[in-house]
Amino acid sequence: MARIALGLSYNGQGWHGWQTQPAGKGVQDAVEAALQRFLGGARCATICAGRTDAGVHALQQVIHIDVQAERRMESWVRGVNALLPDAVAVQWARPVSELFHARFEAQNRTYLYLLNASAVRSPVLRGRVGWVHDALDGAAMRAAARYLVGEHDFSAFRASECQAASPVRTLHALTVERRQGWFLFEFRGNAFLHHMVRNLMGVLLMVGRGRRPPEWAADLLEQRDRRLAAPTFMADGLYLAHVGYPASHGLPLLTPRQALAHHLALFF
Repeated sequence: MARIALGLSYNGQGWHGWQTQPAGKGVQDAVEAALQRFLGGARCATICAGRTDAGVHALQQVIHIDVQAERRMESWVRGVNALLPDAVAVQWARPVSELFHARFEAQNRTYLYLLNASAVRSPVLRGRVGWVHDALDGAAMRAAARYLVGEHDFSAFRASECQAASPVRTLHALTVERRQGWFLFEFRGNAFLHHMVRNLMGVLLMVGRGRRPPEWAADLLEQRDRRLAAPTFMADGLYLAHVGYPASHGLPLLTPRQALAHHLALFF
């Protein structure tokens, strides 16, 4: 039995998130079906680094599989891709030791949120970027972000259906970068709660619109009440951009910005 790590990218539009679904609308369903066909009918379970929500994209999702079949690493990429829907693709494959675990070996995860702040939405980028028609105060959002970095109880930023045993997470970094009418938000943490990034986005945008002061972010952390926070923001511009692993595994991962440029050819 050999363990293989695969790097995946996918467009989350039309999918009900990563996790397998009864109706087969999870990205995991498509990946496991393609692997089964590639392996001549043998079932192949996948373990992922992090389960993305409905509509959320991935630039660098990482999974591992255990297989008996022997294939060249190039075949794991080209062969499986020939059997996948157009919205999903294997980017690379690497043999790893049996000690590697896509979820439990992950040291951190980085999400990017790409936002267009413009009077008129772009139909060409529908589903791939978030959009607000308001002018946003980048300095105010950066001030709010500083309150959110660190280890906190993020109860005010988790979905009601979140199944995590603890609401405590460590947000290592939260940056807000502006280039003309575009904003790029980068969230790096040890792990994230259900809808956590989209709920953080909702609060940052309330601050950016001038409807709340930056200190409101700190108040929400202290109050730990989801009902007091902002609505969950749209999934469209959210990307799982990077998963950090020990260098000893030798995975060919790009930095979050490199991954964004590779897939979207954007200037951030």
